[in-house]
Amino acid sequence: MSTAPSVFSKIISGELPGRFVYRDETVAAFLTIEPVTYGHTLVVPVEEVDKWTDADPSLWAHLNEVAQYVGKAIVDEFDAPRAGYLIAGFEVPHAHIHVFPAADMSGYNLANALGMNDTDADEMDAAAEKIRAGLRAQGVTGVAGGSVGDAAGDSGGDSGE
Repeated sequence: MSTAPSVFSKIISGELPGRFVYRDETVAAFLTIEPVTYGHTLVVPVEEVDKWTDADPSLWAHLNEVAQYVGKAIVDEFDAPRAGYLIAGFEVPHAHIHVFPAADMSGYNLANALGMNDTDADEMDAAAEKIRAGLRAQGVTGVAGGSVGDAAGDSGGDSGE
């Protein structure tokens, strides 16, 4: 197993860019660069954990709490019938939860994801802002300011407004 930081760790640390929607001391959520649809978000522990089954139960509970907030924001802001939730974990050795707008089961096929060069940057930015707005509407603390430079989230325990 490699000891090099995962691509997610590089995004979380700011070494690689990311469109963050949430960040606290233990969990980060950012848009994937290869979405099944706009709004496809990854909820990731800050600490590298390869398999979700190896995560500390309290960390895993918090990841799911954040995934639920993101899912509600997606349903509300994208007018989606459902928020998809998927754990795969074969491509990046860093546990993560996929949360995305879902109209039917076809959205669960990650093989149908857009390539990183097939997404529209403005649509990706707009999708991230919609999720942030949905999180703020729920009163969630830790809503990220946007780009990697703003990934630390809100301070002072407020919703960022």
